[in-house]
Amino acid sequence: MIDKKLLKNFDTMTMVIVLILIGIGIVVISSATHVHETNDFSAVQKHIVWTVLAIGLLLFIISIDYNSLAGMVVYLYIGAILLLISVLLFGTEIKGAKSWFTIGSLGSIQPAEFVKVIVIITFSKHIDKIKENDPEAINKPKNLLALCIHMLIPILLIMKQPDWGTAAVFIGIMVMILFAAGISYKYIFTAFGAAAVSLPLLFFYVMEDYQRERLLVFLDPNRDPLGRGYHVIQSKIAIGSGQLYGKGLFQGTQTQRGFLPEQDTDFIFSVIGEELGFIWCSIVIILFVILLLRFLYLASIAKDNFGSYIIIGVTAMFFFHVLINIGMTIGLAPVTGIPLPFISRGGSSMLTNMAAVGLVLNVAMRRQKINF
Repeated sequence: MIDKKLLKNFDTMTMVIVLILIGIGIVVISSATHVHETNDFSAVQKHIVWTVLAIGLLLFIISIDYNSLAGMVVYLYIGAILLLISVLLFGTEIKGAKSWFTIGSLGSIQPAEFVKVIVIITFSKHIDKIKENDPEAINKPKNLLALCIHMLIPILLIMKQPDWGTAAVFIGIMVMILFAAGISYKYIFTAFGAAAVSLPLLFFYVMEDYQRERLLVFLDPNRDPLGRGYHVIQSKIAIGSGQLYGKGLFQGTQTQRGFLPEQDTDFIFSVIGEELGFIWCSIVIILFVILLLRFLYLASIAKDNFGSYIIIGVTAMFFFHVLINIGMTIGLAPVTGIPLPFISRGGSSMLTNMAAVGLVLNVAMRRQKINF
C-alpha cells in the first residue's frame, strides 16, 4: 500500500500526459490495424491488455521506495546481463535480429527494453556511490573506466543481436547521466572526437553489409526505392499527404491500402501524419516536450542524487526514442526498430515505458521527508 502522505506528492501532470498519449496510441493503432485483422484477438485488444498490465506495474513500482533498490543493484545488473545472454541463446529471430522471446498469443517480448530501466537504476547508483564522499571523484580515470564498462557490457550484447538503435539509446542514457553528474568537459570533447574518428572504421570494418546499406539508403532512399528505401519513401508520402488536418481516421491511403510498412509500430507517427495531419503531429510532439521538461523539473527537486540521476536517465531514454522514431519517419534518421513511446503497439515497449514513468513518480513522491 502507498502511504496517503506520499500521494500528496503524486505528480498528476505527468500521469495525465502519459494517459493522453496512450489514448492517442489506442485510437491510431485501431485505424492502422483494422484492415489487416484476421482473428478475434485483435492488435488493439492485445495492446489494451499490455497497457493494463503496464499500469499495474507502474502502481507496483511507485509503492516501493526507490532507495530500497540501491541494495539490489548488483543482482539487478547480473539479472539484466543474463537476460541479454539468454535471448541470444534461446530467443526468437525476427527480421534478422535475435531480440525476442515468444509468449504465445500475446506475441513477443524484447528483453533489451526492460534492461534499459534496470541499467538506468544500476548506473545511477554506481555514479552516486562514486560521488558519495568526493563530488569530483567521477572525473578520476579509474572511476570513468568502471562506469564505461558498466554500460559497455549490455551495449555490446545488444549490438550482438544486432540492435544498433537500442544500443544508441543506451549510449544516450549514459552520456546524459554523466553530464548531469558533472563529468569534465574534456572527457566529453575527447569522446566526441574519438567517435568522429571511429565512425569510418565502424562503417567499413565492423558493420554488416545490410547495416552499411541502411545508412546509405538513409542518405538517399531512392537508392533502393522498392527495398530498404521503401519504408522512408512511403512514410514521407503518408505524412506529406496528410497536410494540415489529415485525411481522417480509417481514411489514409498509404495506411489503409497497406503501402506503409510497420504502421502500427515503428511508423505509427506516419499514420498520425496522414490521417490526423500536421496539427495532431504537433500536438503529439508538444505533449512529449512538456513531459520531458516536467521530468527535468522533477529531477531538479529530487531529494538525493540517486533519484535525480534515475529521472535524468528516464528522460534520456524517452528523448532519444522520440527523436529517433520521429526522425526516421520523416527521413532525418536511419530506420531502426525504435518505437514511439506510449503510442506504438508493443507489450515490451509499454511495460518498459510505464515502469520508467513509475520510477519518475516514485522519486517525485519521495522528494520530501515524511513526518509521522
